[in-house]
Amino acid sequence: MENITIKDILEITGGELLCGDENKVIKDFSIDSRTGNEDSIFVPIIGERVDAHRFIEGALSLNGATFTQEHDRAEGDKPWIRVDDTLEAMQKVGTAYRSRMDLPVVAVTGSVGKTTTREMIACALSSGLQVFQTMGNQNSQIGVPLTLAHLSSRDQAAVLEIGMSERGQIEKLTRMIRPDMAVVTVIGVSHIAQLKTQENICLEKMDILKGLPEDGMVFLNGDDPFLRRYRGKLPFKTWFYGLADDCHYRADHIVTGNGGTSFLFHYEGGELPVNLEVMGDHYVRNALVALAAAHQMGLDLEAAAGKLTGFHGQRQRMIRAEACQIIDDTYNASPDSMRASVRVLSTMDGIRGRRIAVLADMLELGEKEKEYHYQIGEYIAGEKVDEVFVYGDLSREILRGVREHNDRIVTRHFPDRESLIAFLTGHIDKEDIVLLKGSNGMRLNEVTAAIMEKE
Repeated sequence: MENITIKDILEITGGELLCGDENKVIKDFSIDSRTGNEDSIFVPIIGERVDAHRFIEGALSLNGATFTQEHDRAEGDKPWIRVDDTLEAMQKVGTAYRSRMDLPVVAVTGSVGKTTTREMIACALSSGLQVFQTMGNQNSQIGVPLTLAHLSSRDQAAVLEIGMSERGQIEKLTRMIRPDMAVVTVIGVSHIAQLKTQENICLEKMDILKGLPEDGMVFLNGDDPFLRRYRGKLPFKTWFYGLADDCHYRADHIVTGNGGTSFLFHYEGGELPVNLEVMGDHYVRNALVALAAAHQMGLDLEAAAGKLTGFHGQRQRMIRAEACQIIDDTYNASPDSMRASVRVLSTMDGIRGRRIAVLADMLELGEKEKEYHYQIGEYIAGEKVDEVFVYGDLSREILRGVREHNDRIVTRHFPDRESLIAFLTGHIDKEDIVLLKGSNGMRLNEVTAAIMEKE
């Protein structure tokens, strides 16, 4: 943060200064008592298991100030600010600080692809602007104000990610961010255990519009059946992107192979060939909205497309190991993202060995979790896949879906990662390509590491 003092924080939060200098400058928040510096203020958050107020004394050995909602008196040189709710106080300061920044903000939400879409938009915009973006996965009630604190007067645009875990959170975050442009990627089934239906998930995601100004813009995935319903129904300038013919920003002539994807980008007034060094139609859609945002900001599209050529991102990794070729997509999984990864495996050119899918459970899918896993098996049965190996109780349903629709594909279930690793390291060949995909909690990244160690 820039030019924020304790006095400013008191005015923003309505808090009470228990001790310390109100003229002290604060540049950052700290939510971990083991981190911070003299320019940061500690925010003791009351969690489900731990009340961080117990760590204030230790935190002040590093941090220059602290919030509290459990103390009425304090002594010392360092400021203590009494507020009703420490998390809410941090959010108020983040909101007020963002309001001081005069720059265009793009907010991104959706069930799948938020992070990659955010990264690609930031990449495209960086062709002509100094761009700030969400740090890591800080897209939550805690993460967003932490991110906002790092905006600076040097930034010319910001691309911020908004996540959720229950109803009402998107609206709160979008009002904090106050975006000029809102992007919704996909309406999937992540968090369906909390929200019950995809319709409810869609309503929650579309709450991102509640933070837009009257002249704000909306970018929606025109290939998503839930989002297509909003055509002509929103009070904002709305642009659809995707592969459908009626999208404002669309792609055709898509070619996937040799570790990349190429397509022809169509927009009002022209078309442009685009080459990516990542694979899959989902990356094409992400690139479309990135170019759409750049176009609406008046940036040169050829320069923006050139930036996207070098994009790699944090999620899907293509690894050319000695043991085999690997598609490491182990960061997380949902039905939509798993289909997308299987599609990449199926459509890759120049594969002389076997196409092997190594899959694990998709977690937090609610009452229909077995059905969603079975549907993945049905989908795989229609794709160009030779072998499917899984572990996890739910993943048995993937195999059932495969076996009931395609008896050509070799399938096998493993009781744990260790037996899966033992089998794979002796089974794979250097001509094979192996996809690894599952929820982060299933730790398939350890399987990737074991294959790499085989070298």
